Amino acid sequence: MTSPPLRTAVIGAGYLGRFHAQKYATLPGSRLVAIVDPDAATRERVGQELGVPALADHRALLGEVDAVSIVTPTPLHHPLTRDFLAAGAHVLVEKPITSTLEEARDLVALASARGRVLQVGHLERFNPAIVAIEGLLEKPRFIESNRLAPFKPRGTDVSVVLDLMIHDIDLVQNIVRAPVASIDAVGAPVFTDEIDIANARLRFADGCVADVTASRISMKTERKLRIFQADTYLSVDLQQKVLTQVRKGAAAPAGEMPQVAIDERSFDQGDALRDEIASFLEAIVTGRRPVVSGEDGLRALETAIRIGELLGRPAPATG
Repeated sequence: MTSPPLRTAVIGAGYLGRFHAQKYATLPGSRLVAIVDPDAATRERVGQELGVPALADHRALLGEVDAVSIVTPTPLHHPLTRDFLAAGAHVLVEKPITSTLEEARDLVALASARGRVLQVGHLERFNPAIVAIEGLLEKPRFIESNRLAPFKPRGTDVSVVLDLMIHDIDLVQNIVRAPVASIDAVGAPVFTDEIDIANARLRFADGCVADVTASRISMKTERKLRIFQADTYLSVDLQQKVLTQVRKGAAAPAGEMPQVAIDERSFDQGDALRDEIASFLEAIVTGRRPVVSGEDGLRALETAIRIGELLGRPAPATG
């Protein structure tokens, strides 16, 4: 006998929230019961599109849903996620997990105490090119990432570190899986009052070094990750979904170029958001740890905040 579909809802029906709602409405094992947004025009538009009730207040859903996505401005992540966890729902919260470490730790502890799934929306973990490198990783010694984007007003209420770089912080920390020993960082505000371009060098306890650059004032869009390890170089184009592996071949005579074997694979663009939400629902049903846990979100936020402090942008004060 199959289990009934999970009752799902999306809190925040703006640009990204609408996409979340579309996925929940079509995924097997999910029954989208409502969307919530304080803006009447926004919620009515998405509610009509998907044929579900459109609510102004999330509290009407407490105890009435099994799982929710929180897709709101970051300062609302903590109170909204806390309300749903406390009411017994599983939560997928967009990145960054919260505004402060205290808030993130509170949510991680509450999810554990209630036995609920808390997943964080670090979408790049579901990029097929990233999934493909897992079996190729040995002991990375140097990692370089570049995430460049033209200027867009959306997301500029926070620094580029929390807006863009945090994606790569999460990827790098998940690849290395060792504590961060030290951080150096430089950056500057250009078009906004927040940091718009930043570079951070992360030194890990196992000796690996990562050079991470993020810009939202570039003339082009680029999302690339390069991983160097003994005898192997991996290049990942996150945007085009291309993985290139360059491996050292047979030894060459002295003074000659070493032989190399090059393997390039391209992947379908796919639907990373659908995969992310499907993985969230699967974690609920199976009881398995989510791909991006609350602890992972906390770890990425901790590093991002340390970088922000080095750039003269301390974490927000708690209320």
